[in-house]
Amino acid sequence: MTGKKPAAIWQKTDSTIDTAVMAFMAGDDILLDRELLPYDIQASKTHVQGLQRIGLLDEQETAQLNQALQQCLEDFQIDRFVLDQRFEDGHSAIEWYLINILGELGKKVHTGRSRNDQVLVATRLWMKAQLRELHICCEELAEILLQRAATDDQPMPGYTHIQRAVVSSTGLWCAGFAEAMLDNMQLSADALRILDSNPLGTAAGYGVNLPLDREYTTHSLGFAAMQINPLYVQNSRGKLELQALHALHQTLLDVRRLAWDFSLFSSSEFDFISMPDSYTTGSSIMPNKRNPDFIELLRAAPSVCAGAIQEINAVLSLPSGYQRDLQNTKAPILRAFKHGLGALQLLPGLIREFKWKTEKLQAALQPAMLSTDKAIEQAVAGVPFRQAYQTVAAELSMPEQIDMQQAAKDSLASRVSPGSCGALMLDMLDHRLQAAKLIDR
Repeated sequence: MTGKKPAAIWQKTDSTIDTAVMAFMAGDDILLDRELLPYDIQASKTHVQGLQRIGLLDEQETAQLNQALQQCLEDFQIDRFVLDQRFEDGHSAIEWYLINILGELGKKVHTGRSRNDQVLVATRLWMKAQLRELHICCEELAEILLQRAATDDQPMPGYTHIQRAVVSSTGLWCAGFAEAMLDNMQLSADALRILDSNPLGTAAGYGVNLPLDREYTTHSLGFAAMQINPLYVQNSRGKLELQALHALHQTLLDVRRLAWDFSLFSSSEFDFISMPDSYTTGSSIMPNKRNPDFIELLRAAPSVCAGAIQEINAVLSLPSGYQRDLQNTKAPILRAFKHGLGALQLLPGLIREFKWKTEKLQAALQPAMLSTDKAIEQAVAGVPFRQAYQTVAAELSMPEQIDMQQAAKDSLASRVSPGSCGALMLDMLDHRLQAAKLIDR
């Protein structure tokens, strides 16, 4: 649907608009609102229903408006209705569409609401969807990692300070990242719980002189609660975005650590894993190279989210109530979730498909890595641990001829402290996984 540029919805008959000033104020809003428009339309439908419930629209008007809003959504989805520079933002575009279709009736849609609560409810619904997707990504990663911990468990070096330290296992490595994803599922669920409240009906931050049925709109939009105080609704813009971003950022920090391990383990110096060619690229000049570009970009993924957090923090140095600065909280969170979820959605394939190089893992095991076990064995026999430590340390210079492969297996089997290599407690981790799953997707 095309047409001439509409007037700004706030423009008075005696006011003039400087196009350069308007372009600066609008910024990239019309582009960003392409992501939010379906949620804006969803909330507009509910708002229309709410207006009928208090007698401001009759049944026929409500049906016409909701039919036009549905058509707006469908036209948007097939690019028949395009958010472009004709519009100041998605809100004005929806209103223009309705007026263009319904005439005077379309002008009633904004009764009792402001663009302030309109953008808040659309963003809130969008954030709920993003956090659910984050939760699902973490759930999938936890499931795959637990499966690999159970089915592909073998000895490998354990490192501290990037130095070979003790005998560890691939199961321990996988289970460690699985448990991290369980925590991240909880973080996403907590963030979702905090922001799962309905701001619609609070207008510009001070309510309106209408008996709006906010309980109805809360239930209809699927919110768990109503955000009650209109002023706090405005003050929470940005604050709740930070809650969502912190859940994403914590997850991406674990992804960065995993990617770092993959970077090391896939290097020729370690050579512990092989990755499918689809996750590597070639060099433009060196014919011999396959580069782990994907995992290197995974390492960088948290930086986008960290930048978004800092950007929003910088915006929020404001007094109470709505200030136009808050418009600048929109781009960072959209950008961060697009980038972060994009990275997370690609990771399960790599975790499924990479292979441990058993021979390389075994070759990296050394007798000295059994030293901690030996010291503890002497302590169990009654030798004070510090004395046992010194005894074992003194023997490190003496060469040992042992079957390291069998010794490594024995070491892992004896490591029975809860959660360690001989007692991974995968059943308990799986129980936590099942309990953490969202009931409704």
